[in-house]
Amino acid sequence: MAFNSKEYEFADITLFIGNKDIIGVRGIKYSEKIEREPLHAKGRYPHSIQSGNVSFEGEVTMTQSELEILTAAGGGSVLNIVTDAVISYGNPSNGDTLITDKMVGIQFTESAKEFKQGDKFMEVKLPFLALRKINQVS
Repeated sequence: MAFNSKEYEFADITLFIGNKDIIGVRGIKYSEKIEREPLHAKGRYPHSIQSGNVSFEGEVTMTQSELEILTAAGGGSVLNIVTDAVISYGNPSNGDTLITDKMVGIQFTESAKEFKQGDKFMEVKLPFLALRKINQVS
């Protein structure tokens, strides 16, 4: 049995927001959360753990030129955009399994720009909320 310890690489990530391939992607982070709390009744110790609402959030880091394209698509603000984000990673030509996560109905919650002395380019972080996450393995 062959053992493969190869890890996925950032170089193999593809990010689509709407129908736009984000060439200037510098980072992507997304998570699924569920509300949980212990149910206390008779005695000192919880009897079970109860589950509540599920939520999805994340943050995409990209170059300022990509932000400007999205801003134009949103009619002057990325905060106006409601779309999907598709994140794929893996390189099937290298024998990797292609993993695709789709964040459905993303909406950005903040858009800030910042330059510092010595910067060669602007990097922006756009936090977002999503309605759902769909996983696909190819």
